[in-house]
Order: sequence, then C-alpha cells, then structure tokens
Amino acid sequence: MIGRTLSLYLAGRFARTVIAAFLVVFVLIYSVDLVELLRRSGDSQRATGILMAGLSFLRTPTIAEQALPFAVLFGSMIAFLNLSRKMELVVARAAGVSVWQILTPPLLVILAIGIFSVGAYNPASTWMKQKSDQIESSVFGGPADGSIGMWIRQKSVDGQSVIRADARSGDGAEFKGLQIFNFDDKDNFVERLEAASGELHDGYWVLHNAVVVIPGFETMPVSTYLLATNLDRTEVAQAFVAPETVSFWRLPGLANQTARAGLDPTAYQLKYQELLARPLTLASMVLVAACFSLRFFRMGGIEYMVSGGVVAGFVLYVATKVVSDLGGAGFLGTSVAGWAPGIVGCLFGVYVLLQREDG
Repeated sequence: MIGRTLSLYLAGRFARTVIAAFLVVFVLIYSVDLVELLRRSGDSQRATGILMAGLSFLRTPTIAEQALPFAVLFGSMIAFLNLSRKMELVVARAAGVSVWQILTPPLLVILAIGIFSVGAYNPASTWMKQKSDQIESSVFGGPADGSIGMWIRQKSVDGQSVIRADARSGDGAEFKGLQIFNFDDKDNFVERLEAASGELHDGYWVLHNAVVVIPGFETMPVSTYLLATNLDRTEVAQAFVAPETVSFWRLPGLANQTARAGLDPTAYQLKYQELLARPLTLASMVLVAACFSLRFFRMGGIEYMVSGGVVAGFVLYVATKVVSDLGGAGFLGTSVAGWAPGIVGCLFGVYVLLQREDG
C-alpha cells in the first residue's frame, strides 16, 4: 500500500478534477436548456426571464445525471494527464509505486461519488424534475406530473381489454386520449372505443364523448360509456409516471405496485438496477480513462491516446444504451442489462492495464 500522504493527495486531485468536469457539463446543459426555454417563452405571456432561469435550473440536474459517466471519463483523463505532465506520475513509478496503487485512491473516490449520486443526488434531481414539470405545465400547458402514455391490459366480467391512454391529470382519476380494444372471454375482438377523456372509479371506467366501432356496423357516438374493470386507481396512475422522475428509494415499491396491477414493471426494475450499478459503471470509466491517459508526456502520442479514450468511452456509452434498450424490451433480464456494461467496462480496463503494466 502507498503512504497516506500520497493517497490523500491523489484522491484530492482526482476528486477536484472530476467534480470540476461535472460542473462544467452542468453549466453547459443549463445554458443550452435556458436558451431553449427563452425561445419557447415567446409563446406564453406568463413566461418571464427569471421564471425561465429557475425552471431551467430545476430541469438541469436530471439531464446532467445522464451525462455523469462522461464527466467522470473526461475528469479522469484530465487528472491522469496532469499527473503525467507535471512528472508526478514518473516520480511515483520510479519510487516503485504500481499503477494499481495509483488507481486505488481515484477508484475509492469515484465509488463514493457514485454512491452519493444514487442515494442523495438522484432523489434531489427527481424532486426538482417533478417541480419543474408542474411549473412547465402551468406556463406552457400539458401534463403536470411528467406522466407518459402507456398501454394497459385488464380483465373484468365483460372480458379482456387493451387500453391506451395518452396522459392523466388531476389526482390520477382522469385520463385523456383513451383508446380501448375489447375482447370476449375467448379472446375474440368485439369492439374498439375512442374517448376524449375518461374517469377510473372503483370497478368501472366512465368514458366521455366516446365513439364505438364494431366490425360490420356503423360507427356509433356515445356521450357516456361504462366499462367494467379490475384495476385500482392508484396503481394505474403510478404506471403513467416516467422512471426518470422516480427517485431511487421509491423505485422498488413502485415496481411492485405496477406488477400487482397487472402492468409491466420492467422499466422501473431496469432503472433501479442501473442506479444500483452506477458506482461500478463510473469505476469502469476511470479504468478506461487510465488505459489511455497514463502514458508519459515525453513518449509522445498523447493526442492519439486522448482520442482513443474518448472513442472508447463513447463506444461504452452506446453499448450501455443498446443493452438498456434490450433490457427494456424484455430480451435481457433487468439485472443483466443494468450490470453488464459496468462489468464489461471494468474487465476491459483491467485487461488493457495488465497487458501494458504487467504483461
């Protein structure tokens, strides 16, 4: 093990650089988002410059959270390159310090940052996102809770139904843009319903201004249509919440509620696994950065190493999104989709470093 003084020095330098990189990304995202909101403010008389600045500040943490792996990658590369440029890395290696001893303090720092981002930053960012959705709805219109459209399948005394709702409003009892496909007990298609709005009560739906389409018959408009259901209002309302607006601590309970309602909880389970794996994913970014940033300056080729690190980080990010999409579609388990990118990234970094340092 290296001495305490050197460990604290490396940890401090690394932490400051990574945090600075994240703040730079945060400011860039805030600036771009603020410009977009100011452009949209011309369509609303209630929008003011101060209000748009506050709204953009509430929206930015959630977007910046998605860019955290890139901030860690660039911050790690800058920290390692500075150590090499100031010859501190050369002195440490000449004193017999291995690359694994040099990487231990940064990895411990990044694991702490990852745990903090999951346990504290994520709940704060989701709370701010919910507030921003409410403000944005009051200023520009639209859903006030970050709700998303969703397909729902239900089974009742009338048979089975597949329901599509564009959004919900109020306390979750009112839904907009409803499309319902009804089937009998033998799964034969019976009719299609379209309604501008509807309300979910205990045991039945109330559809307003509905249109009934039955094969072989003319379209029939109905002012009010009642449809039996076995769905619970609270559980269905929860299913319309985007996973990005749910904090880490609420995701397991929300996934269980969604499953009990007979709905697909995959999105919430996948988001939970991705957050659990975030410290490992950030550690993989540090290892990837180390593969391309620990080269001595006097050996030249630094620009190619930096470019290689950026490309490797981008490839890892794209692979993470692809695996996440496969997990969301059900082709991969949520645990595999959440943890695989971090594990593969760490294995890649360890393999390259073993080849270069110990091979």
